Amino acid sequence: MPIRQLPDTLINQIAAGEVVERPASVVKELVENALDAGARRIDIDLEEGGVRLIRIRDDGNGIPADDLPLAIARHATSKITSLDDLEAVATLGFRGEALPSIASVSRFALHSRHAGSEHGAGLEVDGGRIGTLTPKAHPRGTTVEVRDLFFNVPARRKFLRAERTELGHIEEWLRSLALARPDVELRVSHNSRPSRRYRGADLGDVGRPASTERLLETLGEEFARNAMRVDRAMGKDPEARQVALRLHGWIAQPVYNRASADQQYLYVNGRSVRDRSVAHAVRQAYADVLFHGRHPAYVLFLELDPRGVDVNVHPAKHEVRFRDARLVHDFVYRTLQEALAQTRAGAAAAHPAQVPAAAPQWAMPQTPLSLSPRPGAAAVDEARAGYAALYGSPPAQAMQWPAMGEAALPESSDATLPPLGHAIAQLHGIYILAETVDGLIVVDMHAAHERIGYEKLKSAHDGIGVRVQPLLVPQAMSVSEREAETAEREAAVLAELGFEVSRSGPQSLLLRGVPALLADGDVDALLRDVLADLREHGDSRRIAEARDALLSTMACHAAVRAHRRLGVPEMNALLREMESTLRSGQCNHGRPTWARFSLAEIDKWFLRGR
Repeated sequence: MPIRQLPDTLINQIAAGEVVERPASVVKELVENALDAGARRIDIDLEEGGVRLIRIRDDGNGIPADDLPLAIARHATSKITSLDDLEAVATLGFRGEALPSIASVSRFALHSRHAGSEHGAGLEVDGGRIGTLTPKAHPRGTTVEVRDLFFNVPARRKFLRAERTELGHIEEWLRSLALARPDVELRVSHNSRPSRRYRGADLGDVGRPASTERLLETLGEEFARNAMRVDRAMGKDPEARQVALRLHGWIAQPVYNRASADQQYLYVNGRSVRDRSVAHAVRQAYADVLFHGRHPAYVLFLELDPRGVDVNVHPAKHEVRFRDARLVHDFVYRTLQEALAQTRAGAAAAHPAQVPAAAPQWAMPQTPLSLSPRPGAAAVDEARAGYAALYGSPPAQAMQWPAMGEAALPESSDATLPPLGHAIAQLHGIYILAETVDGLIVVDMHAAHERIGYEKLKSAHDGIGVRVQPLLVPQAMSVSEREAETAEREAAVLAELGFEVSRSGPQSLLLRGVPALLADGDVDALLRDVLADLREHGDSRRIAEARDALLSTMACHAAVRAHRRLGVPEMNALLREMESTLRSGQCNHGRPTWARFSLAEIDKWFLRGR
């Protein structure tokens, strides 16, 4: 067939296949245009899940009447004028494709009044056929109506789902927007009934992330109660030519986790996106504290120089590409890993009625607690023996315990009780019961002791560093050409990870040394996994993860077993260690090590006060 120039309507319909997937795509494009126009209130009216009608009204700056025909012309935009603008895009839209694409597959109407005009104007488009520009009474701002989506492309319309499903996609996108723009009021109606309203807040700083109230409104009380505030910035390093980075927002404590990735929101310079590199960094940060098969929840805002990120890599702008992906991956991982390390047992126990803005930092005693009554020599020996049985060595200062028959609690006011309180009993040889300022703490003693031992083993090995075990006979490995290239390029990184490896051919490597702690494992498979990580993410924690798995097993076997009877001194020693140990809120497998019951909750069990 001869080559022909396609008509404009068909060109727009082809473009619509990329930009307009379903009604939620239309809502996204139109609302983003409203935000770019400075809107602070947006009304969204829907019928039949957006298939019959989508009407978006905003109070933004509006469009001059003479520009309305240009607004629905392909590749016409007010947001960029040059390649330099494209490389530093600061607006949500920029291509000039959305309106003409939407207008080509719907019955479309555009009405607007510019902030500097006394009168408005309107323009209608029916399946790509443009009508006449007419005067139109309209308040400042813009209204876009999209009726009968895909009426002229029946094959596309068949792929749409049920009304409830399409509405759900719209509501989820609006939830994501509400988290990013709490300064904008969003009003939603469906089939002429109000369905959702997000009230705008005067934050003074447009683009500032959601308040705690908006978290409650969008993700619910449980997420807000378990949310930890994160905020870390990295300045520019002229020598390394690193762009400045800032990561802020909320991550859920490991005890709050999901069966799917349905509460994971990432924004790059205010744009909601998906990014495999950042998602990988988050998974790695949670790997040591999250139960197997569960997903973390988070709302994170990543800010960097617009020139450090390419937003023009996906038709619907759902994805971005970082110019220094390794730097971003490492920055996100380290920020979250350090925040999650502070999830110590008892960290949230002091202020149970508040939604924590961040995990509190507790100043723990450096020596074991001193209990009041005079101890006998046998009691001191018991304390030393108990402590040594749990932690391998006696404490620097002996704990003092009450004489038989005297109170087992210290002579201290409630204000000085430590976060996990003081042990009062052991239940079935499995759980420790401790009294706190306002309730009861229950601790799984095996899980807690397992985490304590695991963290000590990790610290010890981190101090030593990765030891390399040279191979008696160098081992040849057949690999793909891409793997060989990665090994050659990342030889220095591999050496830091404990691998002495060199390229011996186009598709072969020569392995001369391996990490000593992992020498008995499947070293070939481990090296291939490391190479895959380096190629895709520019970083790898495979060695650390494999080492940690081994140390975790060692800690599990060494931990105090269930049904072992502990004395009060041993139980209190365990509680104090939990309070000062990183990540002690979860065992090595991600299960919780402790639970808290307030006195108010316990009163409800027995109907007290009713």
